[in-house]
Amino acid sequence: MSGTLLAFDFGTKSIGVAIGQRVTGTARPLNALKAQDGTPDWKLIEKLLKEWQPEAVIVGLPLNMDGTEQPLTARARNFANKIHGRFGAKIILHDERLSTVEARAGLFERGGFRALNKGSVDSASAVIILESYFEQHL
Repeated sequence: MSGTLLAFDFGTKSIGVAIGQRVTGTARPLNALKAQDGTPDWKLIEKLLKEWQPEAVIVGLPLNMDGTEQPLTARARNFANKIHGRFGAKIILHDERLSTVEARAGLFERGGFRALNKGSVDSASAVIILESYFEQHL
């Protein structure tokens, strides 16, 4: 086992991406992927999987604050299922409540409004999702 995990913050226009190590429990952002109504360029997903060879892929599961599902929840599950179906990757769904809020606050703190571009926020959210997973499972 490599200890490497890849995380995605699913969105309909942009999908955040982060890479992390189980050993350190830390993650860092990669470039976000553009999406057309939630559909990414699958060749870019394949390239990420080949490059990083993660032992698992974490996909953020968007839930309402009370834990109930929202319309985007089913789409994120579908995205995760497609990664598994196309590439055979082990998929782990992880609650992502408040990850975007936390990501925006952290980016703003470090760089003001200029740091809040969509791709940066989405990949920062993927980092938060992955580090939250590490905190709960290490």
